[in-house]
Amino acid sequence: MNILKLKPALKDYLWGGTRLKTEFKMESDLSKVAEAWVLSTHKDGPSVVENGVFKGKTFNQALELLGKEALGEKGGAFEFFPILIKLIDAKDKLSVQVHPEDEYALKTEGEYGKTEMWYIVDCEEGATLYFGFKEEISKEEFRRRIEDNTLTEVLNSVPVKKGDVFFIEAGTIHAIGSGILIAEIQQNSNTTYRVSDYGRLGADGKPRPLHIEKALEVTKLKKPSVQENLPSGVLACCKYFNVKLHNVDGGLAVKVGKESFSSLLVLEGEITVEDVVLKKGECCFIPANSGEIKITGKANVIESRV
Repeated sequence: MNILKLKPALKDYLWGGTRLKTEFKMESDLSKVAEAWVLSTHKDGPSVVENGVFKGKTFNQALELLGKEALGEKGGAFEFFPILIKLIDAKDKLSVQVHPEDEYALKTEGEYGKTEMWYIVDCEEGATLYFGFKEEISKEEFRRRIEDNTLTEVLNSVPVKKGDVFFIEAGTIHAIGSGILIAEIQQNSNTTYRVSDYGRLGADGKPRPLHIEKALEVTKLKKPSVQENLPSGVLACCKYFNVKLHNVDGGLAVKVGKESFSSLLVLEGEITVEDVVLKKGECCFIPANSGEIKITGKANVIESRV
């Protein structure tokens, strides 16, 4: 059985911290690690297989060798591999930003749009984030508030706690606040339109670019959508991904059938997936049609499918 244990691609964006190195034991020469792309085929940071016959190959290369049937009926219906999974350590706040929907992104950027979900793995006391607008506004007001630096006055500022979930449809303006550690399941895209970066300078000493005109075209100028009445244990469900939280205590069996592959990400603790050991922060890919998969150990685990 080809259960692929994946080594993440690591990113050192200026707002990142060190928790992914110190607490999650991710080895890197980077002074800080803002993001770990734990399951990724994206050209900007593919994961690498750590075990089995595909050891040393990129996740992309392994999938090519496994064939499209490894993605399942739903996964194989997408033009590109459908999802990207990250751990994000926001020591400082992220820019105010928005992601486009598929039609605009494919036409403009040559890749999918970005609907995503956040699971708050941990956060500092008093941490907050921005999630959509407080109330619907006009495009004229949106532009004016960007120009006069009053945009945050109309954004929905939300206090967060460990275990909170946010479903962020493409077109929803948002920003992760400082002191927050997040597991993010998203469409396979790296297209971000920054609206405000608080005047910060990048590593080159210059302000990071903004994408105001594109943001004006794609932003939904209303209160954000909230997913309600989900089944027990389900964190998010949409046409792009289905995400569950498992609290493993001893043993668990999950069935991976013909519809979709599965991915497991350990947030806390340690599990063995058949014969593959996953520790805190580690992720694996289970091909479609793998049947019943036995999981043992004690851990909090996010499972993602399409």
